[in-house]
Amino acid sequence: MNKPTLTEFSQADIQALDVELKVGILGTVNETGLPHLTMISSLRPYAPRGLVWGQFTEGLSKQHIRQNPKAGFMIVSLDRQMWRGKATFTHTAKSGPEYDNFNNQPMFRYNAYFGIHTAYYMDLVEQHGKEPLPMGQIVFAAIQTILARTFGKKRRQTEILNPWTRALLQKLDNLKFLSYIGADGFPVVLPVIQTQPLDQERVIFSTGAYGDELRTIPAGIPMAVFGMSFSMEDVLMRGAYTGIQRIGGMKCGVVEINWVYNSMPPTPKQIYPPQKIEAVKEF
Repeated sequence: MNKPTLTEFSQADIQALDVELKVGILGTVNETGLPHLTMISSLRPYAPRGLVWGQFTEGLSKQHIRQNPKAGFMIVSLDRQMWRGKATFTHTAKSGPEYDNFNNQPMFRYNAYFGIHTAYYMDLVEQHGKEPLPMGQIVFAAIQTILARTFGKKRRQTEILNPWTRALLQKLDNLKFLSYIGADGFPVVLPVIQTQPLDQERVIFSTGAYGDELRTIPAGIPMAVFGMSFSMEDVLMRGAYTGIQRIGGMKCGVVEINWVYNSMPPTPKQIYPPQKIEAVKEF
């Protein structure tokens, strides 16, 4: 389905997204050209051609966007409306109206431990306008994916996806997103709420929702998959997208996971491959 390509946010968009409670997903490109996804609830447009978000914890996305300014984004409101697009990082600030606006919100104003310490600014490249999440299609796709997971052939080799990660992905009311790098070098961000773990190494998602877009993604491309709950638990995975296959009789996209990252504070870190713990020798 063709979507409009817009170069500005409307005043209605800006007003609708100037709220504390929403889901913001930022897609960035890491130092080796691979996609990375981060949940940033403060992400919002502040002007017709500008977006801003606030930093209060450390993480890889801040490093990535300073090295490569190309970003993809998705913002989902509580009434299940969605905005998607591309933007270019321009600069940061430690004062100003947007910085003050973030720190005057209750989440940060009354927090004794942390507040927004840096505002990140991006120029809008394009966005596709407000669109509703197609919940009917998503529910149908989720049922298809569960059937595929149930009847699909499992692998029992390496536990890349641990029990906690698999449980997070299996919950139907948790959100999941994918990202890959488009031909223009910008990350593409797409909702794949129907995603389920097939086994300890692979995740799958039916093409019953967003099938037209999923079918355009070339097999073999690196893909990031991000899962999150509304209690602010999340996990980021990355691997090779092996294309659309029949799993348990259902057409599903398949990602063979080879990297898992905990992006939750207070200590974001790589989970798989496991990293060797080094003893502290100097203080």
